[in-house]
Amino acid sequence: MEQAQAKRIIEAVLFVSSQPFPFRRLTEVLPDVTGEAIHQLIRTLNDEYATSQRAFHIQEVAGGFQFVTDQHLAPWLKRALPSSKPDAVSTAAMETLAIIAYRQPMTKAEIEAIRGVDVTASLDTLLEKRFARIVGRKESPGRPFLYGTTSEFLRHFGLKSLESLPPVSTPTIQEPTAEEPAETTSVPANATPATP
Repeated sequence: MEQAQAKRIIEAVLFVSSQPFPFRRLTEVLPDVTGEAIHQLIRTLNDEYATSQRAFHIQEVAGGFQFVTDQHLAPWLKRALPSSKPDAVSTAAMETLAIIAYRQPMTKAEIEAIRGVDVTASLDTLLEKRFARIVGRKESPGRPFLYGTTSEFLRHFGLKSLESLPPVSTPTIQEPTAEEPAETTSVPANATPATP
């Protein structure tokens, strides 16, 4: 198959797909083209879009590819396409989602132990928006549900995979050693409090 024809097919398939089109399916649509050649064709298309200053490009997300618009055009797109309903997720739900994303799979009780509050409403929101899903049951008493993220989570946040999540540094607390006792302020027993 000619390169020009393969590029047109890739563009057509991605243009009509409302979700990220899986790479595996692209290799099935183009059986005469190797996987590496498909990746190269997509890079070539993106170079052509950038050179001609197009408003879109092809992005790899959630194990597939899709057309996305240039983020710098977002203010104009918001004016042109007002949202019919708010798509916002509460801060509490976002905190719950972050915990699931970085530590999955997790039970509701494990999430609550980290957050320190009931997460029922947050989990309901995340399940409704398809950012989280039940991925199984924990082998423990009661066999509680285990929660994990979804391909919709990856798509929504523009991630290729979970490995694309930004690294998180966990703060550490240095424990005092016997050689370096913790600093304390002591008041002599015979001291009298200062008066103004």
